[in-house]
Amino acid sequence: MFSKTRVTENRPTPDAAPQTAPVAPERSPTPEAQATAAPRVRVAPSIMSADLTVTGNIKTQGDIQIEGTVEGDIRAHQLTIGESATIKGEIVGDDVIVNGRVIGRVRGLKVRLTATARVEGDIIHKTIAIESGAHFEGSVQRQEDPLNNGGTKKLAPPTE
Repeated sequence: MFSKTRVTENRPTPDAAPQTAPVAPERSPTPEAQATAAPRVRVAPSIMSADLTVTGNIKTQGDIQIEGTVEGDIRAHQLTIGESATIKGEIVGDDVIVNGRVIGRVRGLKVRLTATARVEGDIIHKTIAIESGAHFEGSVQRQEDPLNNGGTKKLAPPTE
């Protein structure tokens, strides 16, 4: 019924010989080139269980899922705040999903507050989604680069 090839494309005939491209000899790249050119390997996220309490900051280049309590700032690539989690501090990430409670600022390229989210603080984002049922007290500000460490811009007072 459906086909991945388009009608206008030339389909190979069964008697046509397959064409192969010349193969270049492999060269092993330098360690510096490997470090800069290597794609980020996706690994399982770190998971902080519900019975764990951390006092201090958490920083990772990878993904993390928090189910416990953190009193401090968290910075990660993808950050998931579980339903049983409570965070007292700023959270920063490329992709932030809040299912639990956050008391503090949230900064992220993509921020999502699910129906079980409870956020008391400002949200600085590039894109945001707030599901019906989420509780949110604070302000929302869109920025092109919300991960920038610079503070939020203060608006000038209105002139009369």
